[in-house]
Amino acid sequence: EKKMKITSLRLTGAAVASVFLAAACSPMMSKSGHEPMAMPASHSGTAAADLRTGLNALLGEHVLIAAVATSHALGGREAAFKGAAAGLDANSVDIAKAIGSVYGSDAEQAFLPLWRKHIGFFVDYTVGVATNDKTKQNKAVNDLVQYTEDFGAFLSSANPNLPKQAVAELVKGHVLTLKEVVDAQAAKDWQKAYAAVRTAYGHMHMIADPLAAAIAKQFPEKFTGSTDSSASSLRNVLNLALREHAILAAMATGSALGGRDAEFKAAGGALDANSVDIAKAIGSVYGADAEKAFLPLWRRH
Repeated sequence: EKKMKITSLRLTGAAVASVFLAAACSPMMSKSGHEPMAMPASHSGTAAADLRTGLNALLGEHVLIAAVATSHALGGREAAFKGAAAGLDANSVDIAKAIGSVYGSDAEQAFLPLWRKHIGFFVDYTVGVATNDKTKQNKAVNDLVQYTEDFGAFLSSANPNLPKQAVAELVKGHVLTLKEVVDAQAAKDWQKAYAAVRTAYGHMHMIADPLAAAIAKQFPEKFTGSTDSSASSLRNVLNLALREHAILAAMATGSALGGRDAEFKAAGGALDANSVDIAKAIGSVYGADAEKAFLPLWRRH
């Protein structure tokens, strides 16, 4: 049941984003959705944009579900943690499939245990924080730093447009921003924790965007079009903001139902900041008056 709940959250944001994008790009609003967790089906001239959107969705989701999992782990909510961990691993499988769709099954099979490895190191770090075991924390941090080098080498070996050290630095940023989430959660500084969640989520496009661009450059015949066109960027902004909305809303309702008032207030604040971002995206298309009209309407639901 908990796995089904996580799966439903993974679908919601993308379905709404597809409708918004259709409305922005066409006089008729589309009534169709798409399967968000597989790499989107490629269409002539949009394959590169599909790639960008798919990678951003998967990597952003990784951060949000990881934050849900570490919060439950630190709070001793074992059943909820297991549900979140299952959702996180399903996301890992999807990321590996995305890599496999580009580089083949051997790369997919090599990538999955490598990706799961850094999640294991974060589990070790979270346990170290929960038990105040500094030795365990330090070892986990060292393991994560070494992991960034290994991950950089993996991607660099597959794509010459991805320098090993540049990838390692980007992944190091992911590690550090997610570490800040865990530290704030452990300290029960929920305002800081949710601000860190949003920062860590926002950082992932710094990995997904160059990764998509490098793959498109490596295989221009397969990934036609542009990863950074205006339409692609609008689509990406809407997808990221609406996916974040879905999971932040779930984190807010979960903490409210669990009687965790301080966490609920912080989650609500993060959710409202996300609402402002969505309104700004609408305003970027339809102008300031539309943005001002949209925000209270969105807040209402």
